[in-house]
Amino acid sequence: MSADILHDLGPLFLGSRLKRLSDRFQGDATKILREEGLGIQPAQFPLLAAVDRYGSMTVNEAALALGVSQPAVTRTAASLVEAGLLTETRSDRDLRQKALSLSAAGRVLMARAKATLWPRVHAAVTDLCDGLTGPLLDQLAGLEHRLDDRAFAARVQAGPRAGGERPALTIRDYVDDLAEAFYAINAEWIAAMFALEENDRRILSDPRGEILDRGGLILFVEAEGLGVVGTCALMTTSPGCFELTKMAVSERARGLKAGEHLLRAVLARAGTMDIETLYLLTNTACAAAIHLYEKVGFRHDAEIMDRFGRRYARCNVAMRYEP
Repeated sequence: MSADILHDLGPLFLGSRLKRLSDRFQGDATKILREEGLGIQPAQFPLLAAVDRYGSMTVNEAALALGVSQPAVTRTAASLVEAGLLTETRSDRDLRQKALSLSAAGRVLMARAKATLWPRVHAAVTDLCDGLTGPLLDQLAGLEHRLDDRAFAARVQAGPRAGGERPALTIRDYVDDLAEAFYAINAEWIAAMFALEENDRRILSDPRGEILDRGGLILFVEAEGLGVVGTCALMTTSPGCFELTKMAVSERARGLKAGEHLLRAVLARAGTMDIETLYLLTNTACAAAIHLYEKVGFRHDAEIMDRFGRRYARCNVAMRYEP
């Protein structure tokens, strides 16, 4: 057994030992949130959870609910407002303060986290602590030994998912019978965070004429037992230049990795096409999607933003595919 001064001196370094244990959990929490594509940091999650559970609250109210300082809440709130997950309005109860509320994107993120991630975290923590008895220091030692045997992130990722195992995912090509699904899935996603624009309506109402007849591509992902749950398109915008667009996954399929499965299928198909430039337009509020795009090879690009970004009022992020 290797030397461990915090263990050997017990009560003298209790604070340091608790911090070390906290750092282990925080490190794994960062990994879990990244792999789940939630696009936030562990330190931001408690504030989102508090606003989700208790409703709109001021910074002072949030500080009391979290048991932390007001400046700490102010910094965290500012980062979440910038990410598009919280909104600030003047408080009805105290006009001198601003009230924090979940944005549409924040509500989507919390609903997804509670449905697909929290049950696994709860199960992992319950399993990790099961059977620990005796003095606090002995229990801390037991926790550390169990984490040495199997990291917390591994316990969470291996935990039970809502509805059991992930259903099988199948990629389907566009047929006219799926035109309604193409419209409905995209309209659901856009309306949850933004507003349908004229450009959206034109494309969604005529996918064959706007996309397929011009040399583009539309694919769908189907989940076993759920039907078609997601769609994505490649649309020609000029010779050799294609936009990856209208990528959306239904709320009922969140947590199934259907979006990543679909995106990789679209990019594989793009590799067989005569494409010189492949780009996409999005918004910073779509943090999880941006993380996924970065993961598969898209990079932020100012030139693309300048050339194409004005097509949508909601666009403030442009990315180019660089495999």
